[in-house]
Amino acid sequence: MTTPYYQDPYYQDDAVTLWHGNFREVLPTLGQFDACVADPPYAQTSLAWDRWPGGWPGVVAQYTQSLWCFGTFRMFLDRRDEFAAWKLSQDIVWRKTRPVGAAADRFRRQHELVTHWYQGAWAATRHEVPRVESGLPSRGTVRKSPEKADVYGASTARSWSDDGTRRTPSVIEAATESATARRYWGSAINPTQKPLGIIEPLIEYACPPGGLVLDPFAGSGSTGVAARNLGRRAVLIEAREEQCEATALRLSKPFQVGLDLGEVS
Repeated sequence: MTTPYYQDPYYQDDAVTLWHGNFREVLPTLGQFDACVADPPYAQTSLAWDRWPGGWPGVVAQYTQSLWCFGTFRMFLDRRDEFAAWKLSQDIVWRKTRPVGAAADRFRRQHELVTHWYQGAWAATRHEVPRVESGLPSRGTVRKSPEKADVYGASTARSWSDDGTRRTPSVIEAATESATARRYWGSAINPTQKPLGIIEPLIEYACPPGGLVLDPFAGSGSTGVAARNLGRRAVLIEAREEQCEATALRLSKPFQVGLDLGEVS
């Protein structure tokens, strides 16, 4: 019997493991994950690689309780039945610094959506919103809002300390990868490469420090880089060997940081 080509990792370090193979074949060998960050093909072009992996949300649901998924409104509407195992918690807007889109009869597209899905009880799902500098003077005081009932009858009274930060907003601006990658690499290593500026907040929110995040469509390996930067671990799966080669080279480089709201090396 021939040994499966995913028997051994394509790349591995202390934080990131990259597997070359089909996620349906590799996942059963890997166990459970704290969260998943997925950037599947949207199936909205005629490009050969842009083919939706049918049924993947249901497959991933067997291995994690928390899922971030990149996409467009049309994509989520077209595939809504495939997310039947999941409950939607929220949507994030990735605002790109450079609008794209060649269709002359539509607004020039400047954003993509990222949706968060979960299973089980919300209280048992990690949802730690990362905080960012507010840009406002810190008052450093403890305040308590007036005690009153909200629309559900629960008290809204709370105490808080103004430390000069606020919860990360639901619209996150991050430079498209190609512009920055060109400065350091000559070009991006994947046509839909996502910047660390959008991926890192997702991982912080859903995966605890030291936890394990899954990316079943690894592409350029940005999920692995982001997880390593944040003190998490990542397992990446990529079906294309030529992409694995480029991703392994990127992962072998020194620690990478975000620049200017998401630009990365």
